[in-house]
Amino acid sequence: MKVIGFGDNIVDRFLDRKVMYPGGNCVNVAVFARRLGVESAYLGVFGSDPLGTFVREAIDAEGVDTSRCITRDGLNGVTEIKVVDGDRIFLGWNQGGVTTSDPFVLEDEHLRYLASAHLVHSSVYSASENQLPALRSAGTLVSFDYSSEPERRTDAYLAQTAPYVNLALLSCGNMTVAAVENELKRVHAAGASLAVGTRGQSGAMMYDGERFLTQAAAPTDPLRFADTMGCGDAFLAGLVVSLLSSGWNRSFLPPVEDCRKALVRGAESAAAQCYVEGAFGYGRAVEIAAGHSK
Repeated sequence: MKVIGFGDNIVDRFLDRKVMYPGGNCVNVAVFARRLGVESAYLGVFGSDPLGTFVREAIDAEGVDTSRCITRDGLNGVTEIKVVDGDRIFLGWNQGGVTTSDPFVLEDEHLRYLASAHLVHSSVYSASENQLPALRSAGTLVSFDYSSEPERRTDAYLAQTAPYVNLALLSCGNMTVAAVENELKRVHAAGASLAVGTRGQSGAMMYDGERFLTQAAAPTDPLRFADTMGCGDAFLAGLVVSLLSSGWNRSFLPPVEDCRKALVRGAESAAAQCYVEGAFGYGRAVEIAAGHSK
């Protein structure tokens, strides 16, 4: 079994802790899948600056293959964050650096490589929208994280992306159940085979075009709680690894019982992630420039 993250990588700089961590939606999914015992790889663009080197070395240390990645002259992606009552607050970013300003373009050799995976994951932060048709042609399953921004939920954006997606993940925050159901229906109608909405402490919901499956959040120990960074990515990794173990492929959707088991696995993975600082560790102290919020 093999999972490949295709797209974004970033450095998460915590201003309150004065620590930076490697991360990025696609990187995190690849790392978490590897920690769940699955072969994994990351395909993306690193900046030529020290931050790009920092992220790549951390990914390599996790046993995730980065051999087909590209390094471009310029800045790696970096975002600035602080934690308030356990929740991360995003303060700003450099728009993803070279990952999005000069994104990865798939060629035939890359598609042959991606075809070796059971699932390839990408996201709204990867500038990969126009690469999805090519990615789909590789024959692998495709998951895509739509995050929470309204501009990534418009009919036009869904029409551009959802027909090439087998599993769509949406961050639904504090939305009502009815609102979540409506969003999942919209994404499924636009073309995604499975639509899943995460709701933080309220759990998650899956829609397969016929039924909604709900899953409560797994309990966590408040004394061990670090932050919520990477919890959605950990949820997705647990979910897809479980679904793939059930035989999920483009012509076979696991039965309801296996989908429920996958949702449980996702919830457990998300809960365990709450005890990890940053996305997957590898924190490094940084000096915070004067004038930043503390």
